[in-house]
Amino acid sequence: MYDIAPPTARSLPRLPVIQRFDSAAPTLPAPARGMRVALYSHDTMGLGHLRRNLLIADAMSEAPLSASSLLITGAHEANFFRLPKRADLLTLPRWKKDGVGGYEAAQLTLERHDLVRLRAESILSALRVFDPDLIVVDKTPTGAFGEMLPTLEYFKRETGARVVLGVRDVLDDPEKVASEWLCPENIDAMERLYDEVWVYGDPAVYNAAEAYAFPASIAAKVVHTGFIDQSARLHGEATQTTRLLESLATDLPLVLCCVGGGQDGAQLANDFVRGFPCGERVGVVVGGPFMPPEQLEALRREAAAKPNLHVFDFLPEADLLVERADRVISMAGYNTVCSLLSFGKKALLVPRVTPRREQWIRAARLAELGLVEMLHPSDLSPDRLREWIERDCPTPRRDAPRINLGGLSNICDLASRLAESRVKTRRPSRPIAASKEVG
Repeated sequence: MYDIAPPTARSLPRLPVIQRFDSAAPTLPAPARGMRVALYSHDTMGLGHLRRNLLIADAMSEAPLSASSLLITGAHEANFFRLPKRADLLTLPRWKKDGVGGYEAAQLTLERHDLVRLRAESILSALRVFDPDLIVVDKTPTGAFGEMLPTLEYFKRETGARVVLGVRDVLDDPEKVASEWLCPENIDAMERLYDEVWVYGDPAVYNAAEAYAFPASIAAKVVHTGFIDQSARLHGEATQTTRLLESLATDLPLVLCCVGGGQDGAQLANDFVRGFPCGERVGVVVGGPFMPPEQLEALRREAAAKPNLHVFDFLPEADLLVERADRVISMAGYNTVCSLLSFGKKALLVPRVTPRREQWIRAARLAELGLVEMLHPSDLSPDRLREWIERDCPTPRRDAPRINLGGLSNICDLASRLAESRVKTRRPSRPIAASKEVG
């Protein structure tokens, strides 16, 4: 199934009614209520969903929205990142892939259905108190194993909160999307529970609604927001990467190799290290937080013979390195590609081609438009990378179409409109007063 299979109706967790605790204890006056946004990402593999939601929450925290955001995530690595103003995290117990491609509890000794119930009840309880005006669900319409369905049903029925599905520009090969992502359960959820579907891309690059032949009922809800400009990440504190750049203070050209989360980027990183030429340039490899420790250590041993080459495991503000780099060799994940487009970098993309073709489709389309160069991973070698590093590299074509990078601004406008429409129809949520026993 597609990443995390949505449940059938019979497999949905039955949640107990949340009881109201009556208390005579005085309550503190509530702060002035501004716009509230909940952003959910299941985060079973990689950090792309979380990083995208963090940037969206950051944009919404600024005037005129000045929104408070609760980010719901299954990635404990969320704590590595700077939180936006008026934003906080609800970190859920984690999933991990088992040896046969399924999912199981990463840390807790729980059966899968019990972890689904634990996460589902945590989400619903938290959002009943937070009472968002807008809920943004990343990529998976029902949540991991249907864990978002009780929450979406509740808010649809009780409060009139607006609900949006946010998806990246490319999901996968159209045939797989048709058979897996556009399954009956997901279509039903999108038709009944969602007000809009935000595609974080430019239809001039890839028109998701057309490529995937969305049913008319869903296509009518699609809004292409434009790509998300990653230069917005440079406005906050970036102490770790800033110190790194200071340590690399040099006028020599900087060549960056980044492999996303790193779980399947060892071959690209290894070939970069082996092929990187000594001499008149500096190389930096960012291995990613999910690269196995033994692979990272092997990279460091290989790089030790080249004083102009540096290997790092994880940098939460890696966009600073992209901005500084003269050229970049990378995989073709959504956030990485947005960063390359945001800073207009000379780039060679070596996309993942299995088990999903998302990166290949994205890289091929951008190469067709003259914005990047591309190398199939089967053609990857140290010599091919060295040749690209040493030769004169064309800048992105001047006649390439202008890419819409206004995603953050457009998302804020869309959120404002939806939140205002919620206020007009809003029904007050039922408060859950504190118990006397809470000290």
